[in-house]
Order: sequence, then structure tokens, then C-alpha cells
Amino acid sequence: MQLNGSEIIVECLKEQGVDTVFGYPGGAILNVYDALYKHSDEITHILTSHEQGASHAADGYARATGKVGVCFATSGPGATNLVTGIATAYMDSIPVVAITCNVTVPLLGRDSFQEVDIAGITMPITKHNFIVKKVEDLADTIRWAFEIARSGRPGPVLVDITKDATANTTDYEKQVPVFNKVGQEISEEELEKAIAMIQEAKKPYVFVGGGAVASEAHKELTEFVHKIHAPITDSLMGKGAFNGEDPLYTGMLGMHGTKTSNFGVTECDLLIVVGARFSDRVTGNASKFASNAKILQIDIDPAEINKNIKTHASIIGDIKAVLTKLNQKLPQLGHKEWVDYIEGLKEKHKMTYHKDSLTGPFIVEKIYEVTKGDAIIATEVGQHQMWAAQYYKYKEPRMLLTSGGLGTMGYGLGAALGAKMGRKDKTVINIAGDGCFRMNMNEIATAVRHNIPIIQVVINNHVLGMVRQWQTLFYGKRYSSTVLNDAVDFVKLSEAMGAKAYKVTKKEEFEPILKEAIALNVPVVIDCQIDSDDKVWPMVAPGAAIAEAFSEEDL
Repeated sequence: MQLNGSEIIVECLKEQGVDTVFGYPGGAILNVYDALYKHSDEITHILTSHEQGASHAADGYARATGKVGVCFATSGPGATNLVTGIATAYMDSIPVVAITCNVTVPLLGRDSFQEVDIAGITMPITKHNFIVKKVEDLADTIRWAFEIARSGRPGPVLVDITKDATANTTDYEKQVPVFNKVGQEISEEELEKAIAMIQEAKKPYVFVGGGAVASEAHKELTEFVHKIHAPITDSLMGKGAFNGEDPLYTGMLGMHGTKTSNFGVTECDLLIVVGARFSDRVTGNASKFASNAKILQIDIDPAEINKNIKTHASIIGDIKAVLTKLNQKLPQLGHKEWVDYIEGLKEKHKMTYHKDSLTGPFIVEKIYEVTKGDAIIATEVGQHQMWAAQYYKYKEPRMLLTSGGLGTMGYGLGAALGAKMGRKDKTVINIAGDGCFRMNMNEIATAVRHNIPIIQVVINNHVLGMVRQWQTLFYGKRYSSTVLNDAVDFVKLSEAMGAKAYKVTKKEEFEPILKEAIALNVPVVIDCQIDSDDKVWPMVAPGAAIAEAFSEEDL
């Protein structure tokens, strides 16, 4: 049948099973929005308050559902406003397709109104990107974009389409996509070497990252860890890949990881790394990282092997497929003495905080208690993010949505909107600091406009908390530009945008208000006032080894 380019875009989205798109219209993409209007009963469009919110919402939708997230923006500033969200998805390997529209072909390269080379701008932060100038190329390009975004190591793909390509017509024939998860063939030699290393180890430790979440390897990872009977730690991105309530779990690794994990990894004789990329925030001083251990790395991306940390062996392949094969080949192992020793470290180095006042850790623990660990938690970036990683136990994957690699302040609220649209059955809570909330708080208006019942918890210390923590510890308490001592009232602002809002100043106030917020099932903001000098413990100083983790008591 004959369709114009805009209709082809919508039909291709339907082919891919897209049910929700986040975006903001403008002149160059107007034809696409006109076509979308005619299919509003099949594809829900969420009009965000800002294009950055749309890109984060598409990312949050993808993280929460495992499907490809989709966002729209017009040319020029509309497209450039997506850049931070695209970079966020790229650093964390999240499948997003960003569709932008540009000026017509005759106007390209002439500094036309709202013209920008968005493909050139985003080339370093996309898995791939396309410029479509001919309507005949449009359908295959969009199909290819989705395949690239979700295959192998996932990532964002940008498709920039000229306005005339959205208006011109061509033949369209529907295709049903085949979602075959094709991975690289797993080497038997690599498997056998890994099995020998695992069987020889006396003190094995497992370190899991976001690759295990992307691979949907929760079940296989659980079987593997129990089969080799080893303690397990995770990265920020790996949260929920292994049940945080399991006795073998020892908490996060790295700069704000638990002392148990940091000391245990330092002492282990084999570190099995499953879908993690050895971020500097995990390794600390790389030359001293796991220096007593052989390192076995399992990853779908060969480029990650030996990139940051030298490995002794590796297996290239999809995590789920690799673990399935290892589980088939490995006998049941036991490391009682080692596991008991790590259990002793857990007992000795329990996570603690001041119990006498309203604090970030108390708020996160109370959210965990009230939701029974079944809520999807989004976060912004900073102290509150680390508290959310430390004090909420993630029982399954896709329950923590956070900007790990890029560290994007302003990410969480958009991500929460996307997550709630993708998983309407779940309570979705975004935990923010007051500095981060200011970045994209306008998306509260989006939540109200579309009646998306998310809960926004602001851990409000009236400072840029994590930066202040560094200034306190390493910069002689010179608080340069980190004190937010203005008169902004988040409750009044939120109410002005149409949300229900509360202010919490005492511990005993938080639980009843949270329960009420969940029961109301409308957009709610809870502004929690905490002390400006509360800190995240433990901590590893910049450039130090993770074995040098210290807490408040150590100081």
C-alpha cells in the first residue's frame, strides 16, 4: 500500500510492539505527530515538559520493561535537548530509539532555521545513528534501528529524518519482526578453562553488573552462585540481578560499597566478573584491585576484556547462555569456611547510621519496609542515590533505575514516568536530592497532565550533598557553590503544578505520609528535610584501594 513517511514511521513502531512514545512536537516533526494522532488508540504519546525528560522517560521505560524505549523530538534545539538522555542510555547500555526530524533536503547544510547536525553531535554517544533523506529507505532503517538497539550489548540508536521524507509517499509492506537473541558462539575452550579455575578456587567471589540484567539472567545467576557456593557483590547497575535478601549477597562493591564486599574481593583468590565493566568507581586504585585473585570475566562485549583490569581468563557471550552452560557442566561445590568468614565480615561491618533523626538511610529503609521491596525505585545522582543502593534490597532485576555511568542529575523523575507507563502494576518511587530535583522538576507537571501516579521523594539537605561531602573530607570545608540557601518551597511548587505534596521534618511523619501517598494513586511529592552534613558511609578516597574503605567511626 502507498503511505507517506510519517505513516510508515507509525506503522513500523506498531510492528515493533511499541505502545508508548515520549516526546515533544515542533515544526520539522509535525507530519509525524499528525500521523500519530490518528493512531492514538494504539500508541500512547506522553507529552513531557522538556525533551530531556522524554529521553530519560524512554530510558526508564526500557530499563523497567526490557523493551526498547522510544522518544521523539523536532529539529535543532529539540534534538539537542535529547543529547544528555542519549548519553545516559549509552553509558549504561540501555536500548533506546530516538527519532528526530530535520529540515528538508534542499535546506540541509545551509544553517537553516532550527537545523543542526544531530547525527554528527550524537555519533560518539550512540550505538549507531542514521540520517534518512528518502522515504524509500525509511521502513528498513527504523527496523534496523530497533534491531541494533536491542541486540548484543544494547544501546541507543538515533534516526534523523528530513521533513520531506516524512511527507513523501512510497510503498509500504508490513513485516513481523523476529526477535531472535543471536549471540556469539560460546567457546568450549573458554568454558573448560573457566570451569577448571572455578573448581580450583578456595575463596571465589562473584561480581555482577548490568550485563546480567540486560541478559535476563537472574535465574541462571542465582543457580550459578549457589552451585559454586560463593559470596556475591554487585555494581550499581547490577542491582537485582541477584536477590539482595539472599544470605550469599554482601552488598555493593566500590567507592561506597560495603566493607564486607571491598575487603572480601581484596582477599578472594578468584573473582568471577559477570557482565560488569570495571568502572573506576568500583575498582578504586586499579593496580591494587583484587590483587590476590585470578580474574575470570564473562561479557558479551569483547572490547570490555582487559580494558580496565587485566584478566586471567574470559568467556565472550550472552550472560544467560554462558551461565546456562556453566551450570550444566559444573558439579555442586562447597566453600563453607570461606562463606563463614565472609559472613563474619558482614556481622563485623554492618551498615549503620544515626537513628535519632530523619536521615536518608532511614527514609530508604522505610520505603523498603512499607513497599516490602516490591516497588520500582528510580534515583537521581548523589548521596541519595548511594543510600538507595545501600539500604533498599533489590530482590529482582529492573527494580532500580539509576544513571550509573554518566551520573546524570535530573535523570530519575523522567525515568520514573517511563517506568510507570511500562509497568502500571508497580508502585514507582523516584528518590532525589534537592539539587537534582531542581534539574527536571517540571516533569511533575507531566505526571499530573497524564495522571501518572508516581511518588517523588526529595531528600532535602539544602546543599549539593555529595559534592559537599567531598569538600568536607578533601577540600578543607571550603563549600564553594554547594549551599542551596534560597527560599524555594518544593511543596508549594509541586502543588502549583497540580500534585499532592507533603513536607516531612520528623522521622515519625514519614511512614504514614508514604502509605497515604501510595493509597492516593496520584502524583505525589514528599519533601523530607534532613541535615546538611549527613554523609554516605563507607567511602573509598579517590585514588585509594577499595581495601582502604573507611567509615565515620574510622575517622
